[in-house]
Amino acid sequence: MFKKIATIGCALALATLTACGAGDGSAGGSKGAAGDKIVMGFAQVGAESGWRTANTKSVRESAETAGIELKFSDAQQKQENQIKAIRSYIQQKVDVIAFSPVVETGWDAVLLEAKRAKIPVILTDRAIDSTDTSLYKTFLGSDFVEEGRKAGKWLTETANGPVNVAELQGTTGAAPAIDRQKGFKEAIAQKPDIKIVATQSGDFTRAGGKQVMEALLRSHPNINVVYAHNDDMGLGAIEAIKAAGKKPGTDIKIITVDAVKAGMQALADGEINYIVECNPLLGDQLMDLAKKVVKGESVPERVVTEETTFTTEQAKKVLKDRKY
Repeated sequence: MFKKIATIGCALALATLTACGAGDGSAGGSKGAAGDKIVMGFAQVGAESGWRTANTKSVRESAETAGIELKFSDAQQKQENQIKAIRSYIQQKVDVIAFSPVVETGWDAVLLEAKRAKIPVILTDRAIDSTDTSLYKTFLGSDFVEEGRKAGKWLTETANGPVNVAELQGTTGAAPAIDRQKGFKEAIAQKPDIKIVATQSGDFTRAGGKQVMEALLRSHPNINVVYAHNDDMGLGAIEAIKAAGKKPGTDIKIITVDAVKAGMQALADGEINYIVECNPLLGDQLMDLAKKVVKGESVPERVVTEETTFTTEQAKKVLKDRKY
């Protein structure tokens, strides 16, 4: 009888200890507070541009510095790949999930799965279009609408005479493509001499920018300004413009967004006329937010990165110190 009671007592004690230590941190609680290593699942868009490469490098290096174990996946610009990666992270019971959405819509189901698993989610670089903001803890990234406004404002201030703009749009349905177009249109709305004569997606790639620009130069020979949603498409457009026997930066003005080193070099060389910065070095801020949400601390719903703009002369001054 005594043995039976002792056995039951030990079992109850063991059950109590197990229950007390059951938290694995995935609910944003004990793991971060206890100092155990945080595991982050990061689903990247892909490697479509110099900006994205710099962003990935920043995330990897910052995770290592912060002592966070990073499980990384490259979606190759396909939403289905990102959803698959996020579901894999949920199954692996990571402590926090971060991702840069390929497109804005279609995330509610998988993010609800993460919420039910009590795994906090952080959006980086790109937002999602969802009415349920409880599906993620915070969004870290740029104000893409403001970037578009900056590009359009410069054009309104420098344009002389009629302007026919070719817009090289990013990936269809992606937040930066939608918002950079919106901001640009807002900025040029009061200038009837500035017209967007063609808009086509170059998918944020240099090859896409070149291919689209080649076609647009044939169908709209009166183009005298290119507004590219990122540097890589602008650099591709430069190749097409040169091949058509025109001088980029002179015969056709070029405005881009990002400020990666290759774009800044083209700006310094006078082949691009104006660049709106979009900072890819989000790693340190992301790791800081990850630690806070895993501990269950409150964080702002929106964290905006600080960015600037560059003219040719400004690019010449800072080019040698660019980190990406």
